[in-house]
Formats: sequence, C-alpha cells, structure tokens
Amino acid sequence: MKIFNKSVVLAAILVAALVSVLTPRAAAQTGSVSGQILDINGKPWAGLTVEAVSEQGAKQDGKTETDGKYSIANLRTGIYTVTITAFPPPNDKQPPYTMAKVRVGSGEDAKADANFKEIMAKQGAAVQEQVKKQEEAKTKFEGMKAHFTAANAILEQEKTAKAELQKATPDQRDAAKQKLADLADQAAKEYKAAQESAVEKDPNLHLLWAKLGEAYDTAGRNDEAVQAYQQAINTKPDVPGYYNNLGNVLARAGKIDEAKAAYTKSAELDPLNAATAWRNFGISLYNANRLGDAVEPLQKSAELDPKNPQTWYLLGASLVYRMTIKKVGDKQVPEFAPGTIEAYQKAIELDPNGTYGTQAKAGLEQLQQMAPGIDLKVNVRKKKS
Repeated sequence: MKIFNKSVVLAAILVAALVSVLTPRAAAQTGSVSGQILDINGKPWAGLTVEAVSEQGAKQDGKTETDGKYSIANLRTGIYTVTITAFPPPNDKQPPYTMAKVRVGSGEDAKADANFKEIMAKQGAAVQEQVKKQEEAKTKFEGMKAHFTAANAILEQEKTAKAELQKATPDQRDAAKQKLADLADQAAKEYKAAQESAVEKDPNLHLLWAKLGEAYDTAGRNDEAVQAYQQAINTKPDVPGYYNNLGNVLARAGKIDEAKAAYTKSAELDPLNAATAWRNFGISLYNANRLGDAVEPLQKSAELDPKNPQTWYLLGASLVYRMTIKKVGDKQVPEFAPGTIEAYQKAIELDPNGTYGTQAKAGLEQLQQMAPGIDLKVNVRKKKS
C-alpha cells in the first residue's frame, strides 16, 4: 500500500481553493437608465414612478428625487421603453406617459429626460394648429354649402324654364332657349364654386358632380352632362342613380351600347329597382325616336315588373316600329311584330281608364286602320269581387 504524505495533500487542497478564489468570474452584462424630469413650470418633479420595460417584458422602476432625477440600475442589455407610470398628488389621476425608447448597453447609462414645460408648449402649438385647420374646414364647408344651396335654387328655376320651353310658341322659343341656357350656366357656376370651396376628399364631392350633371342634363348639354355624371361615379361608384342618369344622357345622345352598360350597372347595384332602370332605358330611347332600340329594354322591364301599364304601352308602341310590309297579291299588307297587340292589350288590362290604357286603345285603333279585319280583341280580365 502506497503511503501519502498528509502535509502534501493538504497543501494541494489549499492551492486549489486559492486558485478558485483568484480566478475572476464572468460579470453580468448590465447597464442603466437615468434622467431628469421637470414639471410644467420647468422645475424638478419629485415623487414620480419611472418604469423601464424590456422588449421581453421585464420591468424595473425607480423614483425621482427632489432634484427630479431618477436612476434605474442593473438592466440587462437591450431596448427599453421608459414610462412615467405614476404621478404624485394632485396629478395622481394622470395616465402613464411614455418618455422614450432607449438602448441599454453593457456598462452604459442611457438617458431618458422629460421637460413638461416644453412638452405642453409643443402640444399647445399642435392643438392650436388643429383648431386652425378645423376653423378653415368649417369656413370651407359653409362656403360650399352656400354655393350648393344657391345652385339648387337656380336648378329648380332651370327645370321650370325647360317646362316653359316645351310649351313655348314658335315666336317664344328663342327667348325660352336662351333663358334655359343662361340658368344652366348660372347653376353650373355655383356648383363649380361649391367644388372649389370643398376640402380635399370631401365626402360630398360626388353629390356636387351629380348635381352639376343634372344642371347640364336639364339644358340638354349631353357631353358636359356625361362628363359630370362620370365624375360622380368615379368619386362614389356604388350609387345606382348615377348610372341611371348617365344612361339617360347616353341614350339621348345615341350612344346605345354605352347607355346599356350604364343601365346594366344600375340594375346590378339595385336589383329591386332593376325594372325601373330598364324602363328608363326604354323611355330614353323612345323619347329619342329610337323605337326599335327601345324594344329590348322594355321587354326586360316587363319581365321584371309585369304590372306596369306604362311599360306595356311603350313596348307596344315600340314594336309597331318593327312592323314589316308583306305583299299579298296586288296589296301591301302590314305584318306586325310578335307581341305588339298583346302589349297594347296588357296596358289596357292594367290601366283601362287611365292614360296608358287610353293611349293603348288609340294604338290598337290605328293598327286596325292599317290592317282592317285583323283580330284586335281586348281580353280584359274581370276583377274578382
């Protein structure tokens, strides 16, 4: 057996212990945040609780001394949000105020100060600027409203002038036309002034464009009306009435395909009133003496709303336009388009004593004059008692 010298072993143990004491341990990488907080008078603010929160959610806090200074030590390196979380009375109801977001480095002291005198001054300037903008917006709105109200009043006069023109005798027509044109110019001027008074992205802009289009539309200025209605659509593309109005003008101008697209969009946006959209298309074409083109939209309207006597009367009158002439022996015999007589009969059935029923009866009488002997029997359904 090998014998160890106890003194040698003891010395070895003491040396090992000494080495472990002398060997430096790795120090934690920490830093701090400090600063000074001044109140609204620019004086040191004591008694505030300041909290530093890391991106991982670790929190440490400190308080400001009588000189308004605070220090939060032993913070691991990283990014910290520094917030005043509690104010002393009488400001203890104030919500937390975030001063800064700072980077804390190893052995470094990051600074986060707050001078509430300067902060309040800046906020005051911002509030004043906001109030100024609100006042400017209010002034612009009042100006827009004044021009819009004036334009609407002139538009009503313009509509009256249009009705007067339609009733004017030949010697009155030139003066009536000029009056209508002048009123249209005045209304357009006011609507444009309203647009200029509106603030940028004003939610009422689409309405201003639509009313401008109506002013041009009333005066029969098709190109200008189309442009204005299109601008209204561009500004607010979900209003079915704008497409309907655009379709009216396009149909009157003979732009049938474009008009059809506009009415189709109106019907898509408002399915419950699709029959009205197609009827309006038919009426516009009928009034423009494009009776052949009016048949299709009137048929669509009749399918969607079969109880409207106006639709049936206009359909019958439009189908007359599609009448053809067939030679039978030495005679020229008219051949009516399918559905002509039935459309007139339907109008009479729905409105026997009204305007459209009366006009439909007159239409059937004309057909009988053109083709004596044809069966024009009107089958009027008896109302249930």
